[in-house]
Order: sequence, then C-alpha cells, then structure tokens
Amino acid sequence: MPQNEDIPVSPIPAVNVACVPQRSPLRYPGGKTWLIPHIRFWLGRINPRPLELIEPFAGGAIVSLTAVMENLVQRAVMAEIDRDVAAFWSAALHHNDELRRSVREFKPTRDSVGQLSSQKPLSVAPRGFRTLVLNRTRRGGILANGAALARSGENGKGLLSRWYPDTIVRRLRDISHHSDRIEFLQSDGLDVLESRLCNGGSDTAVFADPPYTAGGKQAGKRLYNSHIIDHQRLFSILANSRADFLMTYDKSPEILELINTCQFQAVEVHMRNTHHSKVTELVITRFPVFVT
Repeated sequence: MPQNEDIPVSPIPAVNVACVPQRSPLRYPGGKTWLIPHIRFWLGRINPRPLELIEPFAGGAIVSLTAVMENLVQRAVMAEIDRDVAAFWSAALHHNDELRRSVREFKPTRDSVGQLSSQKPLSVAPRGFRTLVLNRTRRGGILANGAALARSGENGKGLLSRWYPDTIVRRLRDISHHSDRIEFLQSDGLDVLESRLCNGGSDTAVFADPPYTAGGKQAGKRLYNSHIIDHQRLFSILANSRADFLMTYDKSPEILELINTCQFQAVEVHMRNTHHSKVTELVITRFPVFVT
C-alpha cells in the first residue's frame, strides 16, 4: 500500500448517475450509483465468480440490485438496521403488489404527505410506503428526523419533482422479478457480516458503504437516523475473513491508518457533490483491483 499521500487515483471515473440504470426506488443520500462501473469491474475480476454478495448497510441498495439484475452474482443479502428503511425493503420484496398499488393511488400534497408523516404504521407494507413517500418528497431524500420537505424542487415542481409514479412502479416491478434471489435482514450490518463470514466467506463478496462518521464526520448524523458504527470492527471482520470486498469511505486519517494496518489497497475517486464542490472518496479492496 502506498504512503497515505500517494494513494493512486482510480482509472475508472465517477460517472453521472444518468449514465447507468436507475434500479432503486429510493433516492438515498450518499447513494452509490456513480460507483457502478467500479462494481462491475470488481465483481467481474473475481475468479471464481462469487455466489453471494452481502451489503451490510443497504440504504438505497443500488449495488445489490445491480449485482443481481446484471447476473454478477447469484444472490444478494441486504441488511439494514434503520426500521423505516428496513420496512421499505421488506415491503418491496414481500408485499410488492400492495406497495405498487399504493404508489399509483397516492397524490402527494403538503397535506397528504404531512398526514402520512405523522402516522406510525405497525404493518410492513404501510410503513414501507410511508418511507418511500418521505424519501421521494423530502429535500435530498433525507429520512433522518427533522428533514424538511422539498420546496422548489426540480424545475420548480416542489413535492412532485421527484415523485414519478410510473417510474417507481416499474422499478418495484423489476425488483419483484428478482426477489427470489435477494434476502433482506433488518439487523446490524456488522453482526450479519460476522455471522455470514464465520466460515471464511471464500465464495462471498462484500460491498460495504458505511455511514459517514469516520474521522469525526458529522454528515452521517444529519443524513441517517442510524449512523453509529465501529469502523475498526468492520475492518477487522473483513481482514479476518476470506471474502473479497469493496468498501467506500471518506478520506480521513483514521481510515488511512486502518487501511495501512490491515494492508488493504485503496484508490481515490474524484467527483463533484450536489453542491458542485470537488470531493474525494476512497475505494478500498483487499487486492489491487483498479491499479496494476
């Protein structure tokens, strides 16, 4: 591994999200659609091809959905500890017809969204639908407590700027066609990894995109209700397994030290965030995948 200041830049650029298929109904803050070319390259180089992909911090789950729908793996295991996000994925996988019907019938206004926001559904499908509506009508798709509704939105359409019922229904239908190859667990992602990798995990790949809290980052607290994670434990679990993996992290001294300690490999990917500021993310693997 190079010295911290000499981490190479990935030859695969971050792509505009419009350049790859949009498979997730959620517009998740910190989503990894831009990373899909890296995911395809990484999984395509693993020999033999992994049977299973584990995504311990599912969020919008674009990587699991892509890996299954493009037959990069046979099956995916998605874990998410947030109860509302978990309800959405449980509904999408097990109550898809009901969820699609709710999307078709709902008319988002400030009153209707406000009423839905104040409810606390006990059953999976209504709670999952509530999550979807709030995700598509709040600014930036943020589900954390206190997030505000979109105001002007895209092209001045306000709440409707991200509510595309036909598109959402189509994505949900595509998920239903692959639901037999996706296992979802409402659980702590680190516990799932420890359990699933206890026998080594040589036929398993792991994609880990943990909340942005390393190095004292505060973005995770603002974006997610469940944002506390033991980063050292994550690195240790992967280092002690035989699973191939890809992790994404902000570049911070804490993470650079863990990369060096575990003798992992990293490349930088440069992009612009929603505020058009240049940002750098690290793509971390066990072996040198993106550089020779």
